[in-house]
Amino acid sequence: MNQNEPDAPTASYTLWQMILYMLRLGSLGFGGPIALVGYMHRDLVEDRKWISAADYKEGLALAQLAPGPLAAQLGIYMGYVHYHVVGATLAGLAFVMPSFLMVLALGWAYVRFGGLPWMQAVFYGVGAAVIGIIAMSAKKLTAKSIGKDKLLWAIYLLLAGVTVVTESEVAWLFIAAGVLVWLLRAPPKWFSKGGLYAIGLPHLAAAPAVFGTLDMSLLTQIGIFFTKAGAFVFGSGLAIVPFLYGGVVTEHHWLTDKQFVDAVAVAMITPGPVVITVGFIGYLIAGLPGATVAALGTFIPCYLFTVIPAPYFKKYGKLPGVLAFVDGITAAAIGAITGSVIVIARRSIIDIPTALIALVTVALLWKFKKLQEPIVIASAAIIGLIVFSLRTP
Repeated sequence: MNQNEPDAPTASYTLWQMILYMLRLGSLGFGGPIALVGYMHRDLVEDRKWISAADYKEGLALAQLAPGPLAAQLGIYMGYVHYHVVGATLAGLAFVMPSFLMVLALGWAYVRFGGLPWMQAVFYGVGAAVIGIIAMSAKKLTAKSIGKDKLLWAIYLLLAGVTVVTESEVAWLFIAAGVLVWLLRAPPKWFSKGGLYAIGLPHLAAAPAVFGTLDMSLLTQIGIFFTKAGAFVFGSGLAIVPFLYGGVVTEHHWLTDKQFVDAVAVAMITPGPVVITVGFIGYLIAGLPGATVAALGTFIPCYLFTVIPAPYFKKYGKLPGVLAFVDGITAAAIGAITGSVIVIARRSIIDIPTALIALVTVALLWKFKKLQEPIVIASAAIIGLIVFSLRTP
């Protein structure tokens, strides 16, 4: 722990314990960002009590405010809470590395054996089970963070509806929700006098255009493109998919449509952050160097967007105005997460068997609180393979 941080709370666990937890979550945590943030709340806040509910809410709000993958940013913040930059760095690496190694192995097999035809069958079952997992995670987050607060419920329902309609997360609505709750519950003095303070955000929107006309090597192009993906795409999990498609298929023609769909399937059938599909895509484009550059380009911005503002979140996070702001953003974030359950379900629940798998998953997780998600995922994968084999002549 950094002893130069005077306000650092005392940890009830060691840094090594946090690293091991993140390694386990990165190795066995299926379900994408919605499920992963739910696992962190269940394990770190409820069961082990390593992280306070207030610190978790701050981390979720900061992760939702910044561009980049939600689950990875929250994992980095969980490491930061008690062990600061060292904890954030090691927790982030531990969380991302297992799934990165898995997609490297799948990328090698994909190139070596010419595609992954079995993946469609596996995803058929796994995709449906994932819907059940993330639905239960969203339910728990809603109960814990929204409660019976009418204002937060209004924000929650609005963001859920917007997410369902637009099939994306509208970043400015998170900030607007935070500002609304702040002004209604803990208005600053200047507000009553008619003043207005502007909240300064990095003016990065024009940056991607700077690189458009440069003559660069392939690895440099990969690095710049995936850095843009990590730095300029708000939302979590599948929110980055349209951006990636536009770049790697339409603009650069690095992958075919089928290869890109397979890359998304890899992201969904492997544990850890969904965005780790960038490693698979990078491998198909330029082998191990391409995978490494793509992953670094995507995750370094989200690391910086978490670590740099974190001390200020910690220092000023207990002020009434900040607490109100965080409550508003948290309600918006969980509403968007709940809405995205419906969006993803539209793509994964395509017939009666997949609907049954999703419903059975919800029922099992509801009935058996200690049931491990990897067991559910493995069972769903087997069911998917069986159903597909019966349909194939």
